[in-house]
Amino acid sequence: MKVLVVGGGGREHAICTKLKESSKVDELFCAPGNGGTAAIATNVDIKATDVDKIVEYAKEGSFDLVVVAPEDPLALGLVDKLSAVGIRAYGPSADAAVIESSKAFSKTLMKKYNIPTAKYELFDDEAKAIAYLDTQEAPIVIKCDGLALGKGVIIAQTIEDAKKAVHEMMSDHKFGSAGNTVVIEECMVGPELTVLAFADGTTAVPMISSRDHKRALDGDKGLNTGGMGAVTPGADLSEEDNKRIYDTIIDPTMKALAAEGRAFKGTIYFGLMLTKDGPRVVEYNCRFGDPETQAILPRLETDIVDIFEATIDGTLKDIDIKWKDCCSCVVVAASGGYPESYEKGFEIKGLEACDHPVFHAGTKKLDDGKIVTSGGRVLCVYGEGATLDEAIDSAYEGLAHISFDKMHFRHDIGRTLG
Repeated sequence: MKVLVVGGGGREHAICTKLKESSKVDELFCAPGNGGTAAIATNVDIKATDVDKIVEYAKEGSFDLVVVAPEDPLALGLVDKLSAVGIRAYGPSADAAVIESSKAFSKTLMKKYNIPTAKYELFDDEAKAIAYLDTQEAPIVIKCDGLALGKGVIIAQTIEDAKKAVHEMMSDHKFGSAGNTVVIEECMVGPELTVLAFADGTTAVPMISSRDHKRALDGDKGLNTGGMGAVTPGADLSEEDNKRIYDTIIDPTMKALAAEGRAFKGTIYFGLMLTKDGPRVVEYNCRFGDPETQAILPRLETDIVDIFEATIDGTLKDIDIKWKDCCSCVVVAASGGYPESYEKGFEIKGLEACDHPVFHAGTKKLDDGKIVTSGGRVLCVYGEGATLDEAIDSAYEGLAHISFDKMHFRHDIGRTLG
């Protein structure tokens, strides 16, 4: 098979790595890719959001499968456009991807179908949002309606901070048009958990649970980021706990989307809060999470091509998906200053000495073979073990080999609730 992966981050490197293991894959390409994918695939200089160019390239290249990983091209309808020209593509249609691209849609869907989530209100008028905040208590959560690279969520500790967040989103356009509408919702309390699931429109098969750490600094302090690390499993859940999550959230969500004419095929992401009243949805994503994917996929034992094809064909129920019996951890090395301003172009040293899997994100391979930083989240190092503590220690042992100027990472991934 000739396979193209769309995207250029750590998630895409992890997907490429798993595809490379498949005996069914003969040729592997990644658009645009990064310094890590360059070692296992052919990088293609096309932006993930240039959907028409990707469709043209995939058609001319007679690709057998295209895996669309990031949210933006999914929301722009890349899977729809590929399918329209006869190319098999993994990922949801734009109609289904709206569960991530519009928080207003997803919150309304949950209310309509009684899927447990936080109480909320929607506002497209700043004055009305501010007036509403005067009737509420802190802490309170402010979210952009649209896509904001995982950064459009503010947990305000005071009402004044909440008002500031609303103003920055709606008037200052800090997150562009994503903040034209905001969601104001209650601040749920409890440990967070991520459950990704393969979905074929009818059947959803949960993956190993995970837990990521969004805050930039140790102790879950600092600004929200795209994720500074993740562990699997994300919580010590019983069979009854897993059944409750499936019966009250996963299955009802699949049925709700199908009932709305938006049957979901691909990877669906359930960001959950384990409250005292049971699991509740914090957010949906329409794709593999990052960095959760880097912690999850190395544990997958089933051929990922078989899974991707089953989701496209609607035959997921016939696949026996198996996972390696272990725990895992990934720790992200970021550029100093991330998620705000940061410098690029620093040489990354120690990659050859690291005997752990390293998934590149913001890296670039130069003509002389050197790998340099080119983004905020630069790379992450994977570790595994029989226990979570062993997996965490392993990841940090691997990271100790790697360095670049102004490198920043958290020292407590997996040690706090996140």
